[in-house]
Amino acid sequence: MPRVLLVDDDTELASLLVEYLNQDGFDADAVHDGESGVEAALSGHYSLVVLDVMMPRMNGVEALRAIRAASRIPVLMLTARGDDIDRILGLELGADDYVPKPCTPRELSARIRAILRRLDERGEAAADVEALRNGPLVLWPQRRAAQWQGEALALTGTEFSLLEVLVRRVGHVVSKAELSDKALGRPLARFDRSIDVHVSAIRQKLGNAADGQSWIRTVRGVGYQLVRE
Repeated sequence: MPRVLLVDDDTELASLLVEYLNQDGFDADAVHDGESGVEAALSGHYSLVVLDVMMPRMNGVEALRAIRAASRIPVLMLTARGDDIDRILGLELGADDYVPKPCTPRELSARIRAILRRLDERGEAAADVEALRNGPLVLWPQRRAAQWQGEALALTGTEFSLLEVLVRRVGHVVSKAELSDKALGRPLARFDRSIDVHVSAIRQKLGNAADGQSWIRTVRGVGYQLVRE
């Protein structure tokens, strides 16, 4: 039974969501401030963290930054509907996905399952694969570890999943719809910029190729292509 940590200062909403998640097959707990959320997230007791952006004192973005400094645990952000700034900033700092508030408990549960299922499927699909390579880039899907130019490459869970899809299709253009389906575990929504933000973060970590161009090329109106080395 996956253990889920909910971090939200809205105690009434948190209680409702925890009750639903527990009835829906999860072992869910809630804390109500960012400091407690970071401590619990780093305890090693949870499979995933649901983190609200708007909290007093340490907000969700600050909490996410503290979590990511020490852990790659999957993090799902709860953001105000239409608030692109907090949502995109959260993704840039390493959130795996986001759900706009207000959301239904059913929608939240579905998003959590999508993230956990994606990680499970990646592990099963990679059971017989020792490593995926493209020039200085090496991925070990089974261990979800990456190396770039001989050094460990720190990636969030979503960044790893996206890069794995691109490496498996190296030299080919992969549509955003396919990336969303295979890496995020959900259909691509209209106006959803999550893929773009995650790819931008990966680009920054890889730097440019010898020709000065990005290792991940944008094919306008279609998707992205990892350059074959």
